[in-house]
Amino acid sequence: MGIVMGPNQYGKAEVRLVAVDRSTPRHRIKDLTVSSALRGELDPAHLTGDNSKVLPTDTQKNTVFAFAREAPVGEIEDFALRLGKHFTSTADGITGARILIDEHAWERIQVDGAGHDHSFSRGGDEKRTTAVTFDGEHAHVVSGLRDLVVLKSTGSEFHGYPKDRYTTLAETSDRVLATAVTARWRYSSTDVDWAKSFESVRARLLAAFAETHSYALQQTLYEMGKAVLHEHPEIAEVRLSLPNKHHFAVDLQFCGLDNANEVFHAADRPYGLIEGIVTRDEAEPQPAAWYSIDEF
Repeated sequence: MGIVMGPNQYGKAEVRLVAVDRSTPRHRIKDLTVSSALRGELDPAHLTGDNSKVLPTDTQKNTVFAFAREAPVGEIEDFALRLGKHFTSTADGITGARILIDEHAWERIQVDGAGHDHSFSRGGDEKRTTAVTFDGEHAHVVSGLRDLVVLKSTGSEFHGYPKDRYTTLAETSDRVLATAVTARWRYSSTDVDWAKSFESVRARLLAAFAETHSYALQQTLYEMGKAVLHEHPEIAEVRLSLPNKHHFAVDLQFCGLDNANEVFHAADRPYGLIEGIVTRDEAEPQPAAWYSIDEF
C-alpha cells in the first residue's frame, strides 16, 4: 500500500494590520486581519524537509505590511488580489494562493454633529470579508460579511413541523426572529466596483430579512439570497449561515403576571443553525473559489 502527500497549503494566519491614510487632514483608517496561504511544489518540504520552495510565513507577513505602505490599501478585494498575484508570480514553485481578509469597521466620533477628522469608535462586531483565491492564471473573489446581528420583533411564525415523544417546542404564529448573518457571495469576474457592490448586497440582505413574513428561517435564508442575485448579475451564488438566536417568552405566572409576547429570555446556546446556498441555475461551479473555505 502506497502512501502519498495529499493537497496542502501553508501561510501566515491573522496578520493584524492598521493603516492610517494621512494624505489629507481628514484621516482614514483601514483595520484588517489578513491571512495568506500558498500552494504549489511543496511535497519535498513534507517528504524530506527540503525548504527550497517554502517562502517563509514571516516573509508573507512582512509583504502584507510593505504592500500597505507602498500603495493605499483601498478596497479589501483589490488588496487581496495584489497580494495573491505577487505571491504566485514571484515566489518560485508557488502556483496557487488564497488571501483571506476581514475588515473591522470604525466610525468617526461625532463632535457637535460632525465627524471628527482623526478620532474613531469601533462600529460593532460586524466584519466585511473577502477570500481571493489564485488557481494558476485564474483569480476567484468571494466577498461577504459576518456577525451582522439582526432582529425582528414580529412577522415570524413556526408551526406545522413533525412531532414525536421528544418534542416540547410549542407552535407559534408570532415570535421574535433574530440571527447573526454570515454571508459569502462569489463574483463571476474581477471587474467590479467592490465598495458599491458590497453596500448594495448588504442593503438587499437587510431588506429581505425585514420584509419577508417568515414561516421558517430557511424561507428567510432563501429570500435573502434570491434578493441579492436578482439585483446583482455579477454574482453567481450566495452562501448563508444563520444561527437562530432564540428568544423564549418568559412564563411570569409564578408572580401573577401575564406575558403578551413582550418579555423574553435571550438564549445564547444551544441554537438552531440554518445554512444553505442560493445559486443561479446556469452558474458554473467553481470549487477552486471555495478551496479550504468553510462550506457556508
